[in-house]
Amino acid sequence: MQFSIRPDHPCLPGHFPGRPLVPGVVVLEQVMRAVEAAAGGPLGALRLPQVKFMAPLLPGQEARIELDGGAPHWKFRVWRGDELLARGELVAGGRPAA
Repeated sequence: MQFSIRPDHPCLPGHFPGRPLVPGVVVLEQVMRAVEAAAGGPLGALRLPQVKFMAPLLPGQEARIELDGGAPHWKFRVWRGDELLARGELVAGGRPAA
């Protein structure tokens, strides 16, 4: 899934004034949307047992999400071109992954 956060997104003025970065929570919201699209709809309670951010995403930059796995456990990677921005795991249903 490809995404871009518009430069006028309401989260950006405070994160950070003069040099805006897309907050990690906004990137993770896109990951959640990608997982829900892959699963065919809303998943209810979700856990993120592991997340690591390696590089920032700037407003207007294109990023893509890659998913591995399936319900209830996915591993994800967020890329900007060939640069890995974030990786982690998302688990649906509040139960630990097997």
